[in-house]
Amino acid sequence: MNKNEQLKIIEALLFASSEPLTQSRVNLVFIDDAPLLNDLIPLLTEQFEKEQRPLEIQEVAGGYQITTKPEFETWVRRVLNKSGKLTLSQAALETLAIIAYKQPVSRVEIEAIRGVDSSGVLKTILDRSLIKIKGRDEGPGRPLLYATTETFLEHFGLNRISDMPKLKEINELTESDDESQLEAFVQPPTHQTPEIDQPADTPTA
Repeated sequence: MNKNEQLKIIEALLFASSEPLTQSRVNLVFIDDAPLLNDLIPLLTEQFEKEQRPLEIQEVAGGYQITTKPEFETWVRRVLNKSGKLTLSQAALETLAIIAYKQPVSRVEIEAIRGVDSSGVLKTILDRSLIKIKGRDEGPGRPLLYATTETFLEHFGLNRISDMPKLKEINELTESDDESQLEAFVQPPTHQTPEIDQPADTPTA
């Protein structure tokens, strides 16, 4: 293996590693003749500078990490801004689950399952583009029908809606957990509990 191939491998390891890349970790990756980081990192750093990359290699906690240059901090913060992180309430998750499994579904059907008014929750998840209006029902009043969106799939790491677990599978898991908890709850004691003496009747005067 020549030096150029080693440089590419080390760069890939730096990119993929969530922790600082150390020599000991490199030694585990290579079967034999592991390259020395102290020899290759300066060469990679020189290559980054020559190609004017927005990245640099820093020595962190006894290893090395690829980081973005300070001048790009504003842009990186925007994409990592925690205030933009999508958080959902229990009510929103319940409503999304109903829509995902029953879609297209109307508000009346959702509320019949949840047992509470869901207009506010529907507005919230509509605003976050997790659901969309699919059309209108043919029933009385022609209520709006709701369905999930591509944003919903992205948020929950799904490729398609059919990748969701089947309701039968969920029920089987739930029943299995309930049975395990019940068995643990009613497990008989390993030793017999001695009887407690009852207080004698108080003699009447």
